[in-house]
Amino acid sequence: MTAGSIVLWEGLGTAVLILLGVGVVANVVLRPTLGTGGGWLMITFGWGFAVFVGASIAEPSGAHLNPAVTIGLAVAGATQWSMVPFYLIGQLVGAFVGASVGWLAYKANFDKNVEEDPEGNRDTRGIFCTGPVVARSGWNVVTEVVATFVLVFWILSNPAAQAPDGAGVPQFGNGALGYAAVAFVVIGIGCSLGGPTGYAINPARDLGPRLAYALLPIRGKGSAEWGYAWVPIVGPIIGAVLAGLLSAGVS
Repeated sequence: MTAGSIVLWEGLGTAVLILLGVGVVANVVLRPTLGTGGGWLMITFGWGFAVFVGASIAEPSGAHLNPAVTIGLAVAGATQWSMVPFYLIGQLVGAFVGASVGWLAYKANFDKNVEEDPEGNRDTRGIFCTGPVVARSGWNVVTEVVATFVLVFWILSNPAAQAPDGAGVPQFGNGALGYAAVAFVVIGIGCSLGGPTGYAINPARDLGPRLAYALLPIRGKGSAEWGYAWVPIVGPIIGAVLAGLLSAGVS
């Protein structure tokens, strides 16, 4: 796998992941849509299926889609450190592009939202990136550490499909589910641990769309809340490193 291929496939996969993720939140949050008021479960399932689609597209590069996953794999010795920057570049650029295309898909709805309520778009930042329900930076980091640890450690611990044993019985394990298994884990994390911070569990998933929100000409938008932006970067990285160290230690 060349550096250029990694950037390409990670960029494409992450762009589609974020496009569908931003899309499901916009569908629920913006008032003039068919999904208005769909609720938290619709969002968590939408993000889970977005992971499945994005990962399926990025299969040639290993479908990391997430700097925390890339770093966790590198710490565990499953990814070369020399390739890490190329994964991160593809993921961040893809996240920015995906969020921007998501806004284009809902452009008329954003405009209608602010036409019906002049203050209606001031809180649309949450369509693009995460934020805490209770703003306690230290504890918000802890939430992201815990949630990301679960994701990355599961990925590192998940047994791949094995060839048939002596009795001719193949050992499928979770490998039989492919990327759908990761989607189920993401849905589970969202339902169980997503309440406090919106479960970024992915620095690119938060930073790329947050940057897009800051730059896009969204009518009546509010602040990008850069003061919080470090939390969904630091927390997931710490969780990933811990997962990688534990996985390396027990393997």
